[in-house]
Amino acid sequence: MNFLAGKPAPVSSLIDVNKLIAAYYSQRPDASVSEQRVLFGTSGHRGCAFDASFNEWHLFAIVQAICNYRAANEISGPLFLGIDTHALSEPACASALEVLAGNGVDVFLAVNDEFTPTPAISHAILEFNLGRKSKFADGIILTPSHNPPRDGGIKYNVAHGGPAGKIVTDFIQNEANRFLETSLFGVKQIGHRRALRASTTRRYDYLNTYVEDLKSVVDMQAIGNSAIKIGVDPMGGAGVAYWPAIAERYHLNLTVVNDQVDKTFSFMPLDWDGQIRMDPSSRYAMQLLVTLKDRFDIAFACDTDHDRHGIVTKSSGLLGANEYLSVAVDYLFSHRPLWKKHLGLGKTVVSSRMIDLVAARLGVALFETPAGFKWFSDQLLNGSLGFAGEESAGATFLRRDGTVWTTEKDGITAGLLSAEIIACSGKDPSQRYLELARALGQPVANRIEARATPAQKKRLSALSASQIVSTELAGEKINQILTKAPGNGESIGGIKVVTKSGWFAARPSGTEDIYKIYAESFRGVEHLGNILAEAQKIVDQAIKAEPLLTIV
Repeated sequence: MNFLAGKPAPVSSLIDVNKLIAAYYSQRPDASVSEQRVLFGTSGHRGCAFDASFNEWHLFAIVQAICNYRAANEISGPLFLGIDTHALSEPACASALEVLAGNGVDVFLAVNDEFTPTPAISHAILEFNLGRKSKFADGIILTPSHNPPRDGGIKYNVAHGGPAGKIVTDFIQNEANRFLETSLFGVKQIGHRRALRASTTRRYDYLNTYVEDLKSVVDMQAIGNSAIKIGVDPMGGAGVAYWPAIAERYHLNLTVVNDQVDKTFSFMPLDWDGQIRMDPSSRYAMQLLVTLKDRFDIAFACDTDHDRHGIVTKSSGLLGANEYLSVAVDYLFSHRPLWKKHLGLGKTVVSSRMIDLVAARLGVALFETPAGFKWFSDQLLNGSLGFAGEESAGATFLRRDGTVWTTEKDGITAGLLSAEIIACSGKDPSQRYLELARALGQPVANRIEARATPAQKKRLSALSASQIVSTELAGEKINQILTKAPGNGESIGGIKVVTKSGWFAARPSGTEDIYKIYAESFRGVEHLGNILAEAQKIVDQAIKAEPLLTIV
């Protein structure tokens, strides 16, 4: 762990924004180098201009591939285009628009070129497509999520409002790489000024449309009437203008503790590895809000594109992501009388077993998937899942009447729900979690992250059950070894080993050159440590990596 973790970022750690943008336009990817090719992970393609893994050519190739996909599948409605506050998002948006206009695609840009949270794009797609039989809309978000300031990213959301599935992303990835291999032969593109003036380029009021509709998913009146003190840290992200609008529209006692937008993100404390990372589930990145917790009844933060949340309570500080998901599930399925019976609950295989226990007590069926929110979108759209969440602090849930809200993670509504919980139950999420733990057991959990090369990540993702020769884990019989998710039979891109009182899962990151080991125990810290130690040996042997651990 970096000795500066949780402390202010030194000037030496800040990116040179001008050099980064210059590299975006000057670098040319070498399609024969795997690290410079287009690769769609769990949430789009991400990379850095300095490494020639995210630049103008990548955007031209990817967006032309999206246009080809649209044409092949007769998707003729508008495309909603939004950006977050990363330095590369704005030039990437310009490149995307040039290709979209060159292909005659109707595009909706934000009014006044405002930053646009990912959930606002999903909401806009769903609102437009509601009741339609043809000419469906889709969307692109230029964001690398919570990644460091040097990174850029692009996500494609299909007509169901959520992330594109593997069949779609494989098509886009293969087409884009073909364009890179042929020096962009076949890419249709016009100049940026001409693209802005094109009749196909229009404006959409993402902010007010989204804010006005919030009352349909969260009890905003109850929050406003309660007058509880709310603190919000947008972490310099795309929702920075949304929070004052939300406070004004619903008469909330809400304070934005930091409204800075700085492409170096110099105001952020360093994360576990010395990187600046806008991760609201990290206790290092959340230092500012944690130190201010006593000023508020509830406080929360969102990552740069506002699809993830972090909840800080006055009673205990930063609430673990899994802990809050458990509380949210328990509250929602008990406080939404208009939700239909037999709604399911979506969770990823690396999320806490506490969620399983809460679901069982409520009589709610589990739908357990690999990492990636794309696995939940269809079920959220058709109303068969009331809630979907993942360990990395991402979640969404249905409107109060039981219809779809977003099919993407929504950090804004997740944060506001924590305020509703206090307003309607008189207890903050930490207090409600303690009640769950007393009734169902007290798990302890941790996550190890370590650097890994692309080759090492590939070996880890291919790990099979036959490679686990032990019959015990931390003194308990191994009950299950999973390489596929129980809910949909899809590969989890790694492995999960389960015993009576604990489990671990190991998988490579889909967005960074690291791997992750998740572990949980219902028998205490010592047992958890034993699980992690044995899990680490298995992973090191599988990828032939030297141990390089950081517990976060």
